[in-house]
Amino acid sequence: MPASKTKKNIIPILGQLKTYDKRTFRFDLVASINVAVLLVPQAMAYALLAGVPPIYGLYTALIPLFVYAILGSTPQLSVGPVAVSALLLLAGLSKLAEPGTEQYISLAITCGLLIGIIQVILSIFRMGYLANFLSHPVIAGFTSAAAVIISLSQLKDVFGISVASSASMVETIKHLFENIGSTNIATLLIALCSMVLIFILKKINKSIPGTLIAVVIATLCAYFLKLDSAGVALVEDVPRGLPSIILPDFRLETIRILIPTLITVTIVGIVESISIAKALESKHKSYTIRPNQELLALGAAKILGSLFQAIPSSASFSRSALNSDSRAKTTFSSIFAAIFVALVLLFFTPVFYFLPKAVLAAIIILSVISLFDYKEAKHLWKTHKKDFWIMAVTFISCFFFGIDHGVFIGVTLSIFTILFNTSNPHIATLGNIPGTTYYRNLERFAESEGIVDMLIVRFDEQLYFGNSSNFTKRIYGLATSQEDKAVTKVLLDASNISSIDSSGIHALKDLDDSLEAVNIDLYLCGAHGPVRDILKISGLMTEPDKHHLTIHECIRFLEGKRTLDGDNKAMQNNLDE
Repeated sequence: MPASKTKKNIIPILGQLKTYDKRTFRFDLVASINVAVLLVPQAMAYALLAGVPPIYGLYTALIPLFVYAILGSTPQLSVGPVAVSALLLLAGLSKLAEPGTEQYISLAITCGLLIGIIQVILSIFRMGYLANFLSHPVIAGFTSAAAVIISLSQLKDVFGISVASSASMVETIKHLFENIGSTNIATLLIALCSMVLIFILKKINKSIPGTLIAVVIATLCAYFLKLDSAGVALVEDVPRGLPSIILPDFRLETIRILIPTLITVTIVGIVESISIAKALESKHKSYTIRPNQELLALGAAKILGSLFQAIPSSASFSRSALNSDSRAKTTFSSIFAAIFVALVLLFFTPVFYFLPKAVLAAIIILSVISLFDYKEAKHLWKTHKKDFWIMAVTFISCFFFGIDHGVFIGVTLSIFTILFNTSNPHIATLGNIPGTTYYRNLERFAESEGIVDMLIVRFDEQLYFGNSSNFTKRIYGLATSQEDKAVTKVLLDASNISSIDSSGIHALKDLDDSLEAVNIDLYLCGAHGPVRDILKISGLMTEPDKHHLTIHECIRFLEGKRTLDGDNKAMQNNLDE
């Protein structure tokens, strides 16, 4: 591969430069303005959700955007602080330090560095598939629970009630109900009016910057009406200037205590980002995402971002959708958005002093409410009850035991479900469709007919240690329990056995021996090449007549053998006479 092409694969932005023109620049610039307008208030809101001051949200909206723009393979993907990662960070780190303290902030920044390193390592070894352990029902249950938990966590700022950051969801709800009489009316009105305004403007036209308008109006009201004297909580001081370079805490003891949080945020971040990237790829169809390149870009964004005081970043669904709807053409749109954030940091942070926290709470609630996927719950209830219960258990676990524990319980339940399904696979008894060479499930196809003295079974799973015992027991039971006919031959359709291990080999031999002991012959049909190779090496293909490419071929062979045996018997009888 030419060196230039290799560079473009590792640094995709070099390929975009080749065709970049004024028209593309205009699209990217307009999209970046729209994204920056949404990004700035969201960044501050999600920083508060993560338990750190608002300025760290703006830092997270700066360097990571630059880095992803250079290394990312999805032109419309927008990275930065996001609600779900912020909540996971708060859930994990609040057990180690008090949110908002220097120690807590240091741990959050170190998390960004370590998660970035993990993602880069996964990219190098092409191990992004590990994220597949989060099944769709687990993701749906987790995100739905996150939407509820995040919304509930913001109610204290909506009502102007003080709640300890370490309180559980149950304690938070209880405290809110007990102190509802202490609601700050001005704070509540600001939150409700902001929600209504943002919602209405979004319904009128998605391109209207409703979030920015709500922020501006609320800030002006707080300034001129002196709402802080009425008990309305304000953001207050937001440091001006670009972030300075720091070295995160990289001690082994720090790494050790962060491991549970690192695992959860890493896996969920990968799933979230790759899912958004795939959705954008499906919509645009003008490029192909490379998951391992995405991991490299996301990881590098976190690593370099942490050096400039950024907390863990991830892909944002709302900002990526806005970037796409604004017709961004390349990742330069992210670079332009980062430049706007830099300008805000340099010149405009003082205007945020009078920004009510209730507005940020309103922004968060409206941003995450769409994550509550009740439609998926209804769909799973109708189509797949097992997946519905996995989603339900994950949701309940996240809500009552915490996000990190809930995700672990959901993943564990998914793995146990897979193990149960593979250890108890579907076994179908087949019959012939008259006039054809097709053999179908007798229970599903009424027209299919069984064959005298034969049992034809299909095993629909890989044959391995987890189901080998079940395999032998069930097929032997079917062969010896046929009340309507005496089975003398078992035809095993192995077309769905994708692989076989040593335990499977032993199970196959045990089945053959057990059937032979009761005068039943075992024939193998339709085994794939790799399975046939293993059978041959294991010495189970020493009798060629017992292995056939198709069921029909095997039956023709047996019918021919039966005819030949009949002729030989008749000839012997004649000789005896």
